[in-house]
Amino acid sequence: MAYDVQKTDEQWREELSAEEYAVLRQAGTERAFTGEYTDTETEGTYSCKACGSELFTSDTKFHSGCGWPSFYQPMTDTVEYIEDNTHGMKRVEVRCAKCGSHLGHVFPDGFGTPTGDRYCINSISITLNEKK
Repeated sequence: MAYDVQKTDEQWREELSAEEYAVLRQAGTERAFTGEYTDTETEGTYSCKACGSELFTSDTKFHSGCGWPSFYQPMTDTVEYIEDNTHGMKRVEVRCAKCGSHLGHVFPDGFGTPTGDRYCINSISITLNEKK
C-alpha cells in the first residue's frame, strides 16, 4: 500500500531511536507496564511518533489493565487494520494510515466501552499532545 508519508528504511533509522524503529517499523512490542502513557489521564490528542498524524483522543482512553495504553476507538480513518497470524495467534494489527507504522493491536474485549473494542497501543508508537 502507498502511504502519504514514504521514507526509505535508512531515513526511518535516522529519525527514530533504535527502540522506536523496532516497534514502529518492525512491528515489535514494548514490555507491558513500561510505557510512558500506560496509566496517564492527561487530556489531549495522541499522534503517531513516526509521522505526527493524529490517531486517538484522551476521551477514548481507558484503563484496561493490560499493560499498554488502551483506547476504545481511533479518530476517523486514522488507522488501518492488518490480519496478524504471527506467534501462533490470530490478531488484528493496527497501523498508522498515513505512514504504515505499527501501533499495536485491536481486540474485541473492551468490556464496558461504547464500542466493545480495546486498541492496545505501544506508548513508544505515540506522542501525547496535551490539551491547552
